[in-house]
Amino acid sequence: MSDPHPDAIFFNGQITTLDRSKPVASAVAVKAGRFVAVGDDQEVLALAGDKTRRIDLKRKSVLPGLFDNHTHVVRGGLNYNMELRWDGVRSLADALDMLKRQVAITPAPQWVRVVGGFTEHQFVEKRLPTLAEINAIAPDTPVFLLHLYDRALLNGAALRAVGYTKDTQAPPGGEIVRDAGGNPTGLLLAKPNATILYATLAKGPKLPLDYQVNSTRHFMRELNRLGVTGVIDAGGGFQNYPEDYEVIQKLADANQITVRLAYNLFTQKPKQEKEDFLNWTRSVKYKQGDDYFRHNGAGEMLVYSAADFEDFRVERPDMPPEMEGELEEVVRVLVQNKWPWRLHATYDETISRALDVFEKVNRDTPLTGINWFFDHAETISDKSIDRIAALGGGIAVQHRMAYQGEYFIERYGARAAEATPPVKRILEKGVKVSAGTDATRVASYNPWVSLSWMITGKTVGGTQMYPQRNLLDRETALRMWTENVAWFSNEEGQRGRISVGQLADFIVPSKDFFKVPEDEISFLSSHLTVVGGRVVYGEGEFAQHDNNPLPPAMPDWSPTRLFGGYAAWGEPDGAGKNSLNPARYRSMAAACGCGTSCGMHGHSHADAWASNVPASDPKSFFGALGCSCWMA
Repeated sequence: MSDPHPDAIFFNGQITTLDRSKPVASAVAVKAGRFVAVGDDQEVLALAGDKTRRIDLKRKSVLPGLFDNHTHVVRGGLNYNMELRWDGVRSLADALDMLKRQVAITPAPQWVRVVGGFTEHQFVEKRLPTLAEINAIAPDTPVFLLHLYDRALLNGAALRAVGYTKDTQAPPGGEIVRDAGGNPTGLLLAKPNATILYATLAKGPKLPLDYQVNSTRHFMRELNRLGVTGVIDAGGGFQNYPEDYEVIQKLADANQITVRLAYNLFTQKPKQEKEDFLNWTRSVKYKQGDDYFRHNGAGEMLVYSAADFEDFRVERPDMPPEMEGELEEVVRVLVQNKWPWRLHATYDETISRALDVFEKVNRDTPLTGINWFFDHAETISDKSIDRIAALGGGIAVQHRMAYQGEYFIERYGARAAEATPPVKRILEKGVKVSAGTDATRVASYNPWVSLSWMITGKTVGGTQMYPQRNLLDRETALRMWTENVAWFSNEEGQRGRISVGQLADFIVPSKDFFKVPEDEISFLSSHLTVVGGRVVYGEGEFAQHDNNPLPPAMPDWSPTRLFGGYAAWGEPDGAGKNSLNPARYRSMAAACGCGTSCGMHGHSHADAWASNVPASDPKSFFGALGCSCWMA
């Protein structure tokens, strides 16, 4: 006879359940990976048996586990240990010092890759490094620096490694910037898509399989450290199925997955998209897998002709005339097989054309019961929101504007940015909507940056984009990252709240999310992360409960081993000192050269970018005002 008692009880906490019938509690009981009791200490502890594990939450605040609606763990995990991350680093000087130290320990023929969600606006210096600076640091070691979606910087050694010369032709949609002699400078530009950036990155060395397994485990633990207990993996270019899923499958088989992963299959062959989905719908059953690793449908790319890329430094691309016909073929395959889908769409113009297709298919075969949705939707209109509602679809937003807000303002103006994307409006209209990151390349994987962005309306550089009327309160923002995401993985009622019957995923944040000052939300992490009742991450007073020991990051020269992940947390006496302490960062910002050398503006970068003046035009702006304090 099986033991009727709980496997574990967590007590003496201040638990926000997000269950409106019981909004607060102090204790939970877990059995077989799900909550079996939620209540006060006395009633829950009374359920304990001799073998029940008891963990004291020490009166700390507790939240449901965070669930990212759009990220790239499969691809990101394969490469995580090879990537030097500037995400969250607050000073370019610190970032370049990290690069210098990583170059010193990276053996030939390996590269140093700087890949991730960073922007010049997060640095107190408000600029990116120059090619000259990178070449001075690394004359012989290849350095590849990927900046969001718009550009890559390659030093001379990297250009030699990938074989780019005067004779190398740029692909359609990309630019190899050249000097007066026609030689590549090392700057690659996405115009408008990142194919040249990703294809060049793919030329670098890869980790062997056992190292990829180690790398993925470390990436999952990094997400656990930040309070992430589940994700929807949106697929991605150069991510092949099933080959690139072998590592995740190995971890699933070994019971070593610590971040629940639902995955969408991303088409792989331009002009052969229908064949991809015909093959997959024959060989893959929707929702196959378990609560830790499970199929979630199609997307985020359905057809390449529908890809309106999100680089706000270039003008909006018009989708080709064949888009509707190609999209319809794929959508009909998916609807016939009852597969949900997600579709990448930045601009309302693309969304409207896609909706024409969805409405046409719906007239023949109703979309009822299919949880389909658009990703990103920065400039979506009220009309399109209403059309999505009528078809029973949803909208998954990500915090790309926290990283690209300044570029959007530069192109479209501050007024246009006030509701980009219109999260508050979507909520008011009752459409299914949730939040995520779009990490690891287009933005950071840190969920607290997303929560901060929705609550404060600020970019990572401090630019105030959204007026008060468009901001979310903390509980609503938290639901965007928990309860609301469940619909997007077709798991409503199964996860997202701390309530009986749901998956036992929860976290103890480093500070009380509901009480911490607004400007400190993005600095939060997790001190205790629980997935299915198992402690997958514990630090400080909870370290003794950690059930997820990991071997050191491989290889031994991995940047992960030296610096950790977000904000160089693994080296708190280095860059992490300036990056993880809000007061320290404010002090750095105040001491920035532009704050002392310009008597006209002081330290007002954000004000400049948020204004309607042409701050990006040196001739008209700086010349007219006779000030160069933003030119650094």
